[in-house]
Amino acid sequence: MELYTLLRAFADSWMLLFMTLFFVGVILFAFRPGSRRVHQETAGMIFRNDDCPAPEKETR
Repeated sequence: MELYTLLRAFADSWMLLFMTLFFVGVILFAFRPGSRRVHQETAGMIFRNDDCPAPEKETR
């Protein structure tokens, strides 16, 4: 059996299964219970050091 044929058969069967399971695992990790607080904290990090609104620029 050629190396290409062997690798192609592996990629078509087991690697496809592995990649599908990895994708499902990442999705489940992102939407796991209790992760809402972490995602909200991460989304608000850029505003953490803001004490007041930005001043409005004068238009001419």
